[in-house]
Amino acid sequence: MGGDRGPRAVVEGALAAARDPSLAVTLVGPEGELRREVERAGPAGPQVAYRHAGSVVDMGESPSRALRLKPDASIRVAADMVASGDADGLVSVGHTGAVVMAAHGALGMMPGVDRPALATGVPTPSGLAVLLDAGANVDCRPAHLVQFAAMGGAFARTALGVERPRVGLLSIGEEATKGNDLIREAHRLLKASPLHFVGNVDARAVFGGSADVIVCDGFAGNVALKVSEGLAELVVGLVSAELGGAEPPAVSLRFRRAVRRLRKRLDYAEYGGAVLLGVAGLVMVGHGRSSARAVRNAVALAHRYAESGLLGRIQGEIAAVGASQP
Repeated sequence: MGGDRGPRAVVEGALAAARDPSLAVTLVGPEGELRREVERAGPAGPQVAYRHAGSVVDMGESPSRALRLKPDASIRVAADMVASGDADGLVSVGHTGAVVMAAHGALGMMPGVDRPALATGVPTPSGLAVLLDAGANVDCRPAHLVQFAAMGGAFARTALGVERPRVGLLSIGEEATKGNDLIREAHRLLKASPLHFVGNVDARAVFGGSADVIVCDGFAGNVALKVSEGLAELVVGLVSAELGGAEPPAVSLRFRRAVRRLRKRLDYAEYGGAVLLGVAGLVMVGHGRSSARAVRNAVALAHRYAESGLLGRIQGEIAAVGASQP
């Protein structure tokens, strides 16, 4: 029900994902409203089901207050479905804080994990790196960043196919002495861990490909992500505007194709959403501006992660790193 375009874009995206015969979706929210959207968007096959929820957490609400006063909120009902085994994963493009709180309350945390983290893909010259935390935690301790690194490493292996992920720590410089107390102590802990830690990653090198996993607290990660989204939109827009001028047809066609490829690589909708790592269940959080295409991709990713055993591999990684810590 959430997001800037919910529930219409969510329903359209879910129906598109459900065309894959290997997965099924359950739409959670006020059933009458959902059925009207499905009827408008249709057709919906037997792989689409409904679970009624009497209320919705609005984007401007305090998540803790909303979940306390709305026990039948759609995000809470959806999280309970995953906890009970009625669903293999949850996908939401609504209130991120409400998703994190509902998932934490219903699913609990993996053993050895204190805080969840949102892991999202960022483009590099050779493919993708994973950035976490992208917004689940504003304040963190150094040990939390080590846990994020372990989860990010397991995610990079399972989801991105990186055999030995290089872990970097987002900072204001490459030197170990750079950064605040949080970053310097996290650097020390990561260097002593069994992870393949490559040191600090300067902010300008986030997209350079020097690390497969980039670790930070949720405040820095969310700011970095949104600044990069805004810059990507600006660059693509400026290049597109420049190509609108008079140019030789062959050059224009070649550049226009390049711009289309660039736009696709930088478009958040291509990646669907961020996976909430650390909770004892599969949760995907999409962008509030998600289109139907973004929702479809998020559902497809959730299906892929469920089949790949992502959560089990992350849990094993956390246990290994935890055993190595003093």
